[in-house]
Amino acid sequence: MLKCTLKQIELVNSVVLNHHYAMKKISSKSKAETGKAKVNVEEKNAFEVLVCTNTALRRAARRLGNLYDDALSPLGLKSTQVALLSEIQRMQAADDGQAPTLQDLASNLAIQISALTHALKPLIRDSLIELQADEQDRRAKRAVLTRVGIDRLRQAIVYWATANQRVESVLGGESAAALRAAADYVASDEFLAAYMHSDETLPR
Repeated sequence: MLKCTLKQIELVNSVVLNHHYAMKKISSKSKAETGKAKVNVEEKNAFEVLVCTNTALRRAARRLGNLYDDALSPLGLKSTQVALLSEIQRMQAADDGQAPTLQDLASNLAIQISALTHALKPLIRDSLIELQADEQDRRAKRAVLTRVGIDRLRQAIVYWATANQRVESVLGGESAAALRAAADYVASDEFLAAYMHSDETLPR
């Protein structure tokens, strides 16, 4: 009877020990999975709170671009094309009637020369702009508004002004002015220089 009892005790002990080791493995696995889940949650939260200035500005620019494009659609122009025509005229007026070179125009618009030539193609095709060789350097080209281009720009300004006034009325004068000031600063060489310098002050 005692032998049977000892066997039973050994069996019980064996079962208990096996159960203990099994539960220990489960517990370790559970902790590992919990830790992994915690990391995933933390990563998810990091993405949720991530604030990207570039994304916000691009999203806002797309929204405004669509609104201005809709306003200018009766003329068959995009807001970017009107901005290009306007910049050519502004730079020409600021330089005693001398039309800007493509290089200077691209620099002022903060775009690559290849992107500028691509944007100019439909405007040249529609006789709104023509390219003229520079008198001093025949390799350089200057962008000149044609009479058709000047007339189309005058029409576009009327449509643009209506859309611009509606945007300002929604944003409010001060907010709209602050938004333009911030955008102008980000597009400036001053901002670029400050950004490049900021890398030197970051902790390593």
